[in-house]
Amino acid sequence: MMAEAADVNRLSIAAARGDLALTKLILQNNIDVNAKNQFGRTPLQVVKLGCPAVAEALLHAGADPNVRDPVKGLTVTHDAARDGFVDMLEMLVQYGADVNVRDSDGNLPLHLAARDGQREAVEYLTRFTDQPSLPDHSALTNPQHASVHGQDTTEK
Repeated sequence: MMAEAADVNRLSIAAARGDLALTKLILQNNIDVNAKNQFGRTPLQVVKLGCPAVAEALLHAGADPNVRDPVKGLTVTHDAARDGFVDMLEMLVQYGADVNVRDSDGNLPLHLAARDGQREAVEYLTRFTDQPSLPDHSALTNPQHASVHGQDTTEK
């Protein structure tokens, strides 16, 4: 049991650093890729967002892209959307990420992308979101999030 926890922590650190070689090496030990690290998060939840190859290695090993953060109910899809990592969003959707999951504030990944002015992420997520005009718990829609936060997500 203790070796498993140590392996999950090592895998989380490798994923957070974007270290593909070490991630793959640790995954060879057939550890539970959905186990939580010492901070209560899975390796996919802490993956370096600019490293879709590391995320793909975790997803291929069975990582669940829909695990929620224990604090705000965010998924890694929310994180990728907020930061505009469309390549990561594509990878997550390919492996079954649900783009219609709301965080504890009622935000869809689309809301967070709009709020932070991530135009390409907004365009991508709009294609997969069941109700892109659905408001969050504060009654803001995707375009309203962009407007309130001084962002322009319209195509140039």
